[in-house]
Amino acid sequence: MEPKVVARAARKVYPSLAGDVPAIVDFDLEIGEGEFVCLVGPSGCGKSTFLRVLAGLDELSGGEAYIVPGPDPGRPLNNVVFQEYAVFPWKTVRDNVAFGLEMRGVPRAERYAVADAWLAKVGLKRFADYYPAQISGGMKQRVSIARALANDPQVLLMDEPLGALDAQTRAVLQEELLRLWEETHKTVLYVTHSIEEAVLLGDRVVLMTAHPGTKKAEFVVDLPRPRDLTTTQSPRFAELTGAIWAELKDEVRRAMEAQA
Repeated sequence: MEPKVVARAARKVYPSLAGDVPAIVDFDLEIGEGEFVCLVGPSGCGKSTFLRVLAGLDELSGGEAYIVPGPDPGRPLNNVVFQEYAVFPWKTVRDNVAFGLEMRGVPRAERYAVADAWLAKVGLKRFADYYPAQISGGMKQRVSIARALANDPQVLLMDEPLGALDAQTRAVLQEELLRLWEETHKTVLYVTHSIEEAVLLGDRVVLMTAHPGTKKAEFVVDLPRPRDLTTTQSPRFAELTGAIWAELKDEVRRAMEAQA
C-alpha cells in the first residue's frame, strides 16, 4: 500500500519563559491510501498537535510530516473536522456544506447539488435551509462532516469529532461514519481518547506516550468490515480493547502524575 501520510522523526517544541517545551519527539507514522487510522493517547500527548501540523495549521521544529499529493491538483490535500461545532452561524446548513466548494470556485448550482447529496447521506436534507442555531449539536457535527466530505479532500483529519456529544448521539454518528467510510474509502486520521471508538472505526490504532508524545505501539484491527455497533459485542473486540488498554494505562498514569 502506497503511503498517503508520512511522518519521520517529527518533533514539535513550544517556547516558554521556562525554556522549550517538547510536545512531540521522534514521531514516526505512515498511513496508506484509503486507510482509517486512529491516534490514541493520554491528554496532552501531542495527538492534536500532530494533526494540526498535517493540516498546515502548525509547523514542526524538526523532522518531517506531510501528505503525499495525488494526481488531481484540483482536490484539496486535507479537510479538518474539529471537536467544536465549526459551522458558520450566519450560513444555512446547505451553504455550510457547500462552503469548501464555493472557495474553490465551483458554480452555485453544482455545489448545491453536491451539498444536497451529502446532506441526504447524513440524514439532514430536510434541514438544508435551517441555520445552525435551529439544529442540535449532533446535527451541527453532521454538517461539519458533510462539509468536509463534500469538498472531497485527499485526506480527512478528524480531531475528537464526536467528543462533545452525548453517548447516544455519539453511537449514532459512529455508525454513520462507518457507513460513509465504506462508501468513500477516504484516507482518515482520527484522533480520539476512546479506545472503544478507535477499535470500532479504525484499520489500525496507533498509541502515543505521555508528554512528550512519541509512538509507543500500534495494533492492527482485524475485525471484519462492514462494522456497526454489534461489532462491539464480539470477543475479538474485547480482546483488542483490553490489549490496547494494557499498553496505554501506564501512559495515562504518567500524564496524570505530571499534572498533579
